[in-house]
Amino acid sequence: MTDFINPNEDTRIEAGSKVHLHFSVAIENGVEIDNTRSREEPVSLVIGDGSLLPGFEKALFGLRAGDRRTVSLPAEDAFGPWNQENVQKFDTVKFEQRPAEGQMIEFEDKAKQSLYGVVKSVGDDITEVDFNHPLAGKDITFEVEIFKVTPAGQQGIKIM
Repeated sequence: MTDFINPNEDTRIEAGSKVHLHFSVAIENGVEIDNTRSREEPVSLVIGDGSLLPGFEKALFGLRAGDRRTVSLPAEDAFGPWNQENVQKFDTVKFEQRPAEGQMIEFEDKAKQSLYGVVKSVGDDITEVDFNHPLAGKDITFEVEIFKVTPAGQQGIKIM
């Protein structure tokens, strides 16, 4: 692994900080759904760039290199509550191929943006598609280890 030197070991995470970290994510039943520990290098991101959930970013504020934390987010602060209004019904005959329950299908919204849904049920006449995020309604637990924090607007030093 590359060694990271933080010019200021006391630099704490705040909006705009560049952070190098490893993390794992588990859902409420303890099943891990993602982790970065298998990567040789920690991932890097800028706090506020939209790559992390706002609730998780908020929990990172004040941490510094060397810190570890476990953060539990309720569904409302993670991927949101599951919403019945996000389940839509379509005429089964309008699909090019008959969909299968559990299949993820790409749709296009009115703005021509891709939108993914999971087929919830398939009937002769009606197919139900769930457009909720697959983790909607689930509490999430993150475990994080901070390797380096660079203040907003500064370049970090990386030694090879």
